[in-house]
Amino acid sequence: MEHYYTTDPSVKSEERIIKYILNGKEFFFVSDNGVFSKNHVDIATDFLLKTIHKEVIGKILDVGCGYGVIGIVLASSSSVIDVTMLDVNHRALELAKRNAVKNKVSEKVKILESNGFENVKENFDIIVTNPPIRAGKEIIYNMYKKSKEHLNENGSLYVVINKKHGAPSTIKFLNNVFGNCEVLDKKAGFNVIKCIKNN
Repeated sequence: MEHYYTTDPSVKSEERIIKYILNGKEFFFVSDNGVFSKNHVDIATDFLLKTIHKEVIGKILDVGCGYGVIGIVLASSSSVIDVTMLDVNHRALELAKRNAVKNKVSEKVKILESNGFENVKENFDIIVTNPPIRAGKEIIYNMYKKSKEHLNENGSLYVVINKKHGAPSTIKFLNNVFGNCEVLDKKAGFNVIKCIKNN
């Protein structure tokens, strides 16, 4: 069965509009078949945004952006300079471009086709991800390692992951990579994790 971590989804297009509200502010996203969480903003993404949106500042990278929820919501903050959003899924990337325009943040957003970090040339103050679990542990753990390489000094990585999808082992791995790992909040098995690059 084809899944969202696919370059060119073959499933028939069937677009829909999703409404999302954070702190009273409304966002509207065009979604489609063949992308992650096509019918609604998923619980993990919502929990991540509610946990981190007030402390995120500077230059941001959204890894595995899908149709653009995390990057676009964060780009709407005055504390954010610009946001780069990357994915491998062509359909998701096209939707993200449209959604950046739809939510009036296109001047702050750059959309990048990249399998993990292969096309990433810059460094960032913040890297954020709701990792593509279906891509497999090896790919995701490599994303975590590459995140450290692409963070500015004292930059932060934010990850949301469910306990049943390996949160305890993820925390252990990130501690080994960064030398620190803080669980900012937990809810219904989901963990929002923060690591800081300080070495």
